[in-house]
Amino acid sequence: MNNKIKILPENLANKIAAGEVVNRPESVVKELVENSIDAGAKNIDIMIKGAGKVLIQVADDGEGMYEDDALLSIQRHATSKISTLDDLEAIGTFGFRGEALASIASVSIFELKTERRDQELGTFIKIDDNSVISKEKGSFSKGTSISVKNLFYNVPARRNFLKTNQTELKHIIETFKKLSLSHPEVGFKFYNDDEIVFDFPKSSIHERMKLVFADNILDAVIEVKELTDYISLTGFVAKPAYLRRSKGSQYFFLNKRFVQSKIVNHAVFQAFENVLEKGDYPFFVLYMNIDQKKVDVNVHPSKLEVKFDDESEIHSFVQAVIKKTIGSFDLIPSMTFNGAPSDRESLSFRDFRKTDKDDFTDRPFSNQRNESLRRPAILSDEEVDRLFNDLNREINSGSAAIPVTAPFDDRQNTEVYHENASLQNNETPFLVLLHNKYILTQIKSGLMIIDSHVAHERILYEKAMQSFDANIPFAQHLLFPQKINLDPADYQLTKELEPYLTNLGFEIKFQPKNTVLIVGIPSDVKVEHEVETLLDILHEYRKNEQLSQLEVRDNLAKSYSCKAAIKAGDKLTENEMRILVDKLFATSMPYVCPHGRPIVIKIPLEEFDKRFGRT
Repeated sequence: MNNKIKILPENLANKIAAGEVVNRPESVVKELVENSIDAGAKNIDIMIKGAGKVLIQVADDGEGMYEDDALLSIQRHATSKISTLDDLEAIGTFGFRGEALASIASVSIFELKTERRDQELGTFIKIDDNSVISKEKGSFSKGTSISVKNLFYNVPARRNFLKTNQTELKHIIETFKKLSLSHPEVGFKFYNDDEIVFDFPKSSIHERMKLVFADNILDAVIEVKELTDYISLTGFVAKPAYLRRSKGSQYFFLNKRFVQSKIVNHAVFQAFENVLEKGDYPFFVLYMNIDQKKVDVNVHPSKLEVKFDDESEIHSFVQAVIKKTIGSFDLIPSMTFNGAPSDRESLSFRDFRKTDKDDFTDRPFSNQRNESLRRPAILSDEEVDRLFNDLNREINSGSAAIPVTAPFDDRQNTEVYHENASLQNNETPFLVLLHNKYILTQIKSGLMIIDSHVAHERILYEKAMQSFDANIPFAQHLLFPQKINLDPADYQLTKELEPYLTNLGFEIKFQPKNTVLIVGIPSDVKVEHEVETLLDILHEYRKNEQLSQLEVRDNLAKSYSCKAAIKAGDKLTENEMRILVDKLFATSMPYVCPHGRPIVIKIPLEEFDKRFGRT
């Protein structure tokens, strides 16, 4: 009786494994360089010819191999890096599967030269196109050098699958950059067709960043550093002015291994919140160190995928760290006039000025705010209450303030107020309400302009999100409860959102026939506009639901802040403006409103000097 099931020959099994481990020249470079790093190499040279189709050679000054180990290294499932199941549970090396060299050797002309420092002679192994293994002794450079020639020569279908030389070389260079970023303490040289393309000496991560990207890259990024006993996150994220429209500009290294993680990418995107426009992706280079037992890198032979024990914890940690990092730098964009004074002029954003961490001296009232978001509030409890309890009420009643004589003719649309309380060692800054829309205020570098409506939106949004987390509802009870007849859909939506509306400060009672009774409202909602505001919130919530997939709390907070905030055209007193500005800069993201619109810009003093011929 003939058996149908047979054990595959070794050379055929290796070719099948090669399909998983080696799918293009870039894969060979990655596997060989990772082996060099595992061998303790301090310098690694990569030589490429014909985009890796003709030759890939990786030479290192690592520990090298004895002859027996060299012969075993090209056998499938032969590895020095793990030996027990416990080793697999906590992988500390880059290679560990024992498949790479056997797979590469099965689809190429393979040569290996290796010599240890404690030996006078090394070992040379060659596997020719007939899979014949030959071995010689000789004198070689200390370390290991592997040459891979005519890749996929014996697998025509795979070779035909390769792209143009330009495309394949691009993939190799991208992987080379990732490997060099993961180990700045290792020197790397990259040769293409006998010409040196990259020469990265051993250096710090800061110097390696400059070599890999650009000399001025450190001006475009913010440094991330959060060290804990359980997990650490370091690296760099781009300032908002340097966001890329490319998904390939995100580099995440887990225990020094480049991996792809949707969890981490999403957490970073969430931290940038609405600073990102549609189609933008934040550039980042992040390094996470975590207990190896808490992650699984043995998900796929390519070792690019990773699974965390607690993905939600990782997401929360990364988001919090990146958000804190962004919030610790002053990232308000400056604007300049384009063209000469006689030309048709327009305003445009220019690169963010370099600022130091926790330096917020270029903001209103900056002398009193030295500790970023951690500083104590400079407002009294009465002033805070005034903003959140009485601001809308005063606006609604058109409260008056004493204007200061100013060179504006249109007194109905422009109100100018002086800040009463002088600041320490500084001139009293002015506050101007322009057309009841924009707050203009003097800052150290020139003029700051704040959109009052979206500033209030940002404040209310963060207050709403904090209310959800605190789960301590506080409603302002109405003297006369308001009854609303809703359509069935809105009635059902209100029921679904009731727990969240309650946290915001709404107190609602449900009655028969799709009727609700508003008994209490948040302190920020205008008195006598509670019905209109609730309906607007429901309408905005539905609109957000259709346009984007927002989490319930985020959607409701956005909808609430949009409809409860002061409107363009609402008058503000000097004190209300001051409180609004102060509370804005106490938020975690004072640069954009919850919907992505800019809140604040600066116009440098030198721009005014240029306009008035003072330069």
